[in-house]
Amino acid sequence: MTIVASPKTHPSIVLPAPSSPPVLLQAATHTPNPNEALIKVTWTCSTPLDLHRSDGNLAISSFPFHLGTAFAGTVISLWLRPTRWPTTSLNDQPLKEGDKVFGFVSDGNEREAGFQEYVTVPVHKVSKLPANVPYGLKEAVTIPTNLVTAFHALTADLGLRLPWPKPKSFRGGDKRVLIWGGASSVGLYTIQVLKYWGYTNVIAVASGKHHEELRRLGARVCFDYRNSRVLEEIERYLDKEDGSRQGGPIVGARIPYFVDCIGSRDGTLRPLSEIAERGSKVAVMLPVINVHAAEGRRPVFAADEHNVEGVVWRDGVEVKGVRTLNYEENMFFREKLQPVIIPALLAQGAIQPNRARVVEGATLLERAHNALQLLREQSPSGERLVWRVSEDER
Repeated sequence: MTIVASPKTHPSIVLPAPSSPPVLLQAATHTPNPNEALIKVTWTCSTPLDLHRSDGNLAISSFPFHLGTAFAGTVISLWLRPTRWPTTSLNDQPLKEGDKVFGFVSDGNEREAGFQEYVTVPVHKVSKLPANVPYGLKEAVTIPTNLVTAFHALTADLGLRLPWPKPKSFRGGDKRVLIWGGASSVGLYTIQVLKYWGYTNVIAVASGKHHEELRRLGARVCFDYRNSRVLEEIERYLDKEDGSRQGGPIVGARIPYFVDCIGSRDGTLRPLSEIAERGSKVAVMLPVINVHAAEGRRPVFAADEHNVEGVVWRDGVEVKGVRTLNYEENMFFREKLQPVIIPALLAQGAIQPNRARVVEGATLLERAHNALQLLREQSPSGERLVWRVSEDER
């Protein structure tokens, strides 16, 4: 292990108590344990989960609660056991000091939560930024949280195959996958993952201004959720497509797979419940939001994705709540997804980062508050909110 001087404490954004806004505390800087890296964080990004934690105290059992599920920065020191380190498929070189890296981590964990100047992270949660990509850490920090979510939803919740390394002959096939919220961060990565693995029949539902981009990324057809007759349009499309098939009648659900990237009772679950059929699998981002957070209004969540007031699914529809923090239960993805698969997909150009919208502010705490306010206003569209943590690196 290389010992590098680092401060004993550093600034961290935390929730100090229930129903209290985030504050800045000095947190301990942790020396790496075996197979951990100490990383100086330059950029982080905000997700709806941060708002759910802050305004709704979602699934928080103790305080202070350290916020942030993504980081991007520079490796300061690390302690590797070479026999365990999963080398990358790019150059078979292990992680080293000075590498530019990013990763998806667990909020609430004072060692690794992303809204702090230093994180100490298991190396299996670290992706090295490939040298050949035309972007930097500011863009890379948009990737890990929602790309890991896309993999987890497609495999653990829908049961789709994403073999790695992908065999040259592998094709996912033409079974339909409907992505509601296609221009969300999860939606954009889900469409790209499906395209890479050869799933050719992706239906995207998103605002019309994003349709051209979604088709470029891999959607076969797009529908605008703002259209009051969007469900009728989808039904007509299915009738037309299936009526022109040469292989006989459709067996099973017309759309066997759904990904609800929003998890809104009224905005997504209700319409999806009208078109999902017996045999359909529906992966729903959690928590299900009954009432969205707003200035002066706390959010209201559904406790169980299977029993949401006003949402009635047809018999035979399988609804699964997406719990991304559980992705490590798949031991292959635990060891390979972030250190190996994600860097390789970026190096190949198979995955493009989200558009980064930089949140400004005079201080770290001000930037954190500004990002939360933009989430309350539901301002982001087809973009991720990113903001600087450390001021002395670029």
